[in-house]
Amino acid sequence: MSLAIVYTRAQVGIDAPLVSVEVHLSGGLPGLFIVGLPEAAVKESKDRVRGAILNGQFEFPSRRITINLAPADLPKEGGRFDLPIALGILAASGQINRERLQQYEFLGELALGGDLRGVRGALPAALACRDAQRTLLVPRDNADEAMLVSDANVLGAAHLLEVCRQLATGNALQPPIARQAPPPESILERDLSDVRGQHHAKRALEIAAAGGHNLLLIGPPGTGKTMLASRLPGIMPPLSEAEALETAAIASISAQGLDLRQWGIRPFRAPHHTASAVALVGGGGQPRPGEISLAHHGVLFLDELPEYDRRVLEVLREPLESGRITISRAARQADFPARFQLVAAMNPCPCGYLGDAERRCACGQEQIRRYRARVSGPLVDRIDLHIEVPRLVHRVLRGETPEECSATVRARVCAARERQLHRAGKPNSALNTREIERYCGLDEADHRLLEHALERLGLSPRAYHRILKVARTIADLAGSDNIRTPHLTEAISYRALDRTMVR
Repeated sequence: MSLAIVYTRAQVGIDAPLVSVEVHLSGGLPGLFIVGLPEAAVKESKDRVRGAILNGQFEFPSRRITINLAPADLPKEGGRFDLPIALGILAASGQINRERLQQYEFLGELALGGDLRGVRGALPAALACRDAQRTLLVPRDNADEAMLVSDANVLGAAHLLEVCRQLATGNALQPPIARQAPPPESILERDLSDVRGQHHAKRALEIAAAGGHNLLLIGPPGTGKTMLASRLPGIMPPLSEAEALETAAIASISAQGLDLRQWGIRPFRAPHHTASAVALVGGGGQPRPGEISLAHHGVLFLDELPEYDRRVLEVLREPLESGRITISRAARQADFPARFQLVAAMNPCPCGYLGDAERRCACGQEQIRRYRARVSGPLVDRIDLHIEVPRLVHRVLRGETPEECSATVRARVCAARERQLHRAGKPNSALNTREIERYCGLDEADHRLLEHALERLGLSPRAYHRILKVARTIADLAGSDNIRTPHLTEAISYRALDRTMVR
């Protein structure tokens, strides 16, 4: 029979749907025809496949070759289908054993000489292949990435001949060694002890890390806002295996690919303020993840917040609430996770020195109002903690008093996060309205205190719920089962800049 079926995986968002490569040889004028919604790079694979087969000392059939990539309505892109197409032709022409093909799934781009080149999205394919209980055979460049999936059967090959030898003998290739997550100490290159003073801001950073809350840092230039933001991943709880795989899968399908040195480390993304809306949320003809998805389970840092185009900032509002972003195009739709922590920094005015004790502000009231109006009220409303980062006196910068290190702070953060996961199965920032009512109860006196604060500061109902969630986190850090008045008043103090920011 001149029909062979080879299994492979396509790429749709972070999913890897199964694709069956059906190869049929028939009579008629010699030619190779690919059907099943292939894009240009897939159509061009026929020339790469022909060269690889001939240079591998195989015979390229002089018959009519029809290749169907099923399902036919799923778009196929990239060079990932080269290897399964080549193996299908060799199996249909009887040059390799077609029976063993059913045990494997194949990914890889072929060079004309038969060498295998790496492709994007090997990690999502490995996850799907593990669930299908097949062995994934990928280029050697992708083998370490695919082996991040525990219990996955992965083989790496460098040449088409190695793949054929594996199919002939069943033991020609050895599985790569599984990669281990780095120890916690290895991610503390940027330690919190490097930041001198700023104890109020460090306290807010600890609360943000413990509860997964968004944070806004406001202060003059050079006061340590960027240093503080870059230390946040070092005090956050370590990633679970599921979170690490999800983060790595997004990086795997991105334009820059997965850096294996970052395996198990929370991402920290800091796009420039000239970034477009598509760069932030993702998009393109073939949808790719943007910065908010690349920061999934990590930190998205927006420095000089008012310098971003306001329309660009507005696209963050829905993902901040839902933790997902859906990229819709006329022909397709891709869904990416985007549960990130937003940390933003800005100056208090255009010149940067409003309220500075050492330099005089040169801005008028109207300039300040226009500057702050570049950040909309609804976006500020979604940021839980607003912190002023003032200029420090010089004697604090000498470092005569030792500062608390990241490892010490992280221990408290992890203990608070464990309380949250044991209580609700999620960090406090992710609590919904019903869970807030259940876990963030106040006594009557604290209710009156909060109502008075809401009226005086002009806060929205969303801010009301966010104050309660922050107060719950502060109580968790203190080891308290209930929210007390000091916890609530501290949470309210972190919203004091709301009114000045939106007016």
